[in-house]
Amino acid sequence: MRQHSVIAMAVLVTTALVGGAAGVAAGTQPAVEQPTVHQYDDADSCAFPVELTDATGTAVTLDERPERITTTNPSAAQTLWEIGARDRVVGLTQFALYLDGADEKTGVDAEGLGVSIERVVDTDPDLVLAPNASADQVADLREQGLTVYHFPEATDVDDIAEKTETIGRLVGECEAAAETNAEMDDAVADVRERTAAFDRPAALYPLGDGFVAAGNTFIDEIMTIGGTDNVAAAEHEGYPQLSDEVILETDPELIIVNDDDAAILDEEPYASTTAGVDDNYVVIPVHYLNQPAPRSVIESTETLATAVEALQTSEEPSADDTSAEVPGFGVVAGVIAMLAAGLLARRE
Repeated sequence: MRQHSVIAMAVLVTTALVGGAAGVAAGTQPAVEQPTVHQYDDADSCAFPVELTDATGTAVTLDERPERITTTNPSAAQTLWEIGARDRVVGLTQFALYLDGADEKTGVDAEGLGVSIERVVDTDPDLVLAPNASADQVADLREQGLTVYHFPEATDVDDIAEKTETIGRLVGECEAAAETNAEMDDAVADVRERTAAFDRPAALYPLGDGFVAAGNTFIDEIMTIGGTDNVAAAEHEGYPQLSDEVILETDPELIIVNDDDAAILDEEPYASTTAGVDDNYVVIPVHYLNQPAPRSVIESTETLATAVEALQTSEEPSADDTSAEVPGFGVVAGVIAMLAAGLLARRE
């Protein structure tokens, strides 16, 4: 465990799952945006039959509420858990196994990449939810006579809210989906308000082998809401592979990692960035940061905001000695404890 670091972990990781400060980036966060309110029509609009057109332009029809649902990507599984439809899920992928009770479902992963068409068929689903990452297998699944709804790529909170609304409509859980979106909206508004007065540290989320999360991605949206400036978004979109020289030029002050050993900070070029030299990082579990779903937004933005808040506070000189040297970062236990209590209360 590193001794001088900002480690703001979501409470579910700390309870169930898995030095010195540099100057902060110039410019403060813009004025707090008015929260987006995502709403459903009345409950009667959640009746069956239902017909919705998916990302492939295909009209997907369900004559009655699906009782057996298989997901080919974990973000859809996370959403189904969130809206109370977990008992109807019969198949999912290994990346959804962090969900409570997921190990009791049938795994549909292929031996290599993607899902096994045969295993999906064997779950005998009434509905298959196939998010963007499974795009190349949608046609094959439909050739087996399965009802498949394919989602477009989600690049921001509005996209995630729309996907949640659609999933709720498809499975007959409209009210729960609306409540989930409302919780996400409230969390986003709260985080924006918390970080509005702070300077925004330059941040980077490395994915390995030089790949990073850049602009026009839901991860960039999370980083922005959480109070940071994504240095990879200035000139890049999507998930580009950057050279060591470019990463050094971006010089992030804060690096986002997925586990608390933060091993990537010992590797070049990250070790030579300001974040690497000062050992400044924040831990956000991969199953939240990499999955575009409401709980991911809530957990990731709050965790990141906690780190930004701790980073900002540690850099403020004391009233008694404005020339005092800024200490290295330690685990912000008090702030995390308060965050943990809030997250536990919301999930009970």
